[in-house]
Amino acid sequence: MSEVTIVQLTDTHIRPTGERVHGMVDTYANLTHVLQQLRASRQRIDALVLSGDLTDTGSPEAYRRLRGAVEPVAEELGATTVYVMGNHDERTAFATELLGADPAAVDPDTTHDQVVDVAGLRVIALDSTTPRRHDGRLEEQQLDWLAEQLREPAPRGTLLVLHHPPIPSPVAATEYLRLERPELLAEVLADSDVGLIICGHNHLTGAAALAGIPVWIGPALAYRIDTIAPSGRHRGLIGFGYSRIDLLGSTLVATAIEATPAETLYDRPEQDVLDQLAALAAEAG
Repeated sequence: MSEVTIVQLTDTHIRPTGERVHGMVDTYANLTHVLQQLRASRQRIDALVLSGDLTDTGSPEAYRRLRGAVEPVAEELGATTVYVMGNHDERTAFATELLGADPAAVDPDTTHDQVVDVAGLRVIALDSTTPRRHDGRLEEQQLDWLAEQLREPAPRGTLLVLHHPPIPSPVAATEYLRLERPELLAEVLADSDVGLIICGHNHLTGAAALAGIPVWIGPALAYRIDTIAPSGRHRGLIGFGYSRIDLLGSTLVATAIEATPAETLYDRPEQDVLDQLAALAAEAG
């Protein structure tokens, strides 16, 4: 049984009421569909981590729509909410609408980095954005701050969250927009208690490693890109999903969850399936 369960929602790209992403995708409907799925699951969820590109244009109204959808569900679930900056986000509106900051006190050149304890699992969120740029970067002071946070291990280890993947991509556009100089981050993470790095940004599901630490790119909630499009083409596809991150013993396990509506193939009691598998195992000796 999972000791800690975190749901990662990434690239929600919420827009003001009545607006759709690329003129087609109702991202607010995608978000509320997933939130209702989480409620209906009746499973324990310790935190909701929203890993960047929370709005599509940084609109204050869009942040209010996002918060109005997410926080009542998080409260009902008893889940901590962690908001992380992405390149489509705007720092002042993000801080004002989601973090409760005074707009007059927000410095747009200051990153929004956080440390949150979730049932003994330390969640560190890094703001990998630079205003008006779509690629990622971590400043020297952020890396120093991260090193200081990691100096002492957490009771159940650390989950690191940032928007831009610190790993290569086989897709030209996402490779162009990834985190710059990931080797600097790798140096800080070496010999730390970070068990998993989760990110978004690429609108695809992928995995690799940095400094021997698994890196998980969660599926986007807005839409997905075609990762094997015809040569010379870059295509976006209708479809969305999210991730669950479970601490099982000392291992953090990432699982992609398809959320695009689809017909049910079968729906059986879980115990019946477990009993059947046990019977098959017994037959095999």
